[in-house]
Amino acid sequence: MDSPERDFPLLVTAIVRRFLAQNDHPAPGEAELLALAGRLRDIVTERGLPRALGPEEPGEPGGLPEPECAPLAARVAGSAASPLVAEAARQLVKACFQPEFRICRDSYREPGRDGLCRRQQVERVRSRISGAHCIDCPHWVALEAPAHADLLGQSWIGDRRDWEQHSALFLPEDFRALRRWLHAAARR
Repeated sequence: MDSPERDFPLLVTAIVRRFLAQNDHPAPGEAELLALAGRLRDIVTERGLPRALGPEEPGEPGGLPEPECAPLAARVAGSAASPLVAEAARQLVKACFQPEFRICRDSYREPGRDGLCRRQQVERVRSRISGAHCIDCPHWVALEAPAHADLLGQSWIGDRRDWEQHSALFLPEDFRALRRWLHAAARR
């Protein structure tokens, strides 16, 4: 990337725009989107990103506790009146501050009691900035887009037409770009 400082707000605004569009919700104006991205960047600068793993460390899946996440997400959302903008802000905060790990939890293909995978249901995935995969899934960084699509497609247990018609919803490339940016930034 030419300028990591310039890329971050572009990645964040692209994700928020896409998230709102996939939920049939209009995006705020460019100034409001850039302000949201700027507030997230400020928090990343203040807190720093989670520690990058060493070459042999597997890491462990973890989460940002809601009592810690909520005030950060509210700060990122700012005065946004839209609950969807606030939800995008919450998920972006989690994406930035989940610890790194290398072994996928496989929730993108985990069947529920009904035999279906909730991460493979269009309506449920619309509510996620990261599609079918977790926001901290190591596949975002480890796999190129075609290999990642093959992995999800081969693991599909629901209606195959959903995957074929909505693959960009299940594997949003703007989110891959953000995960890779965060991965690289943690190593700078």
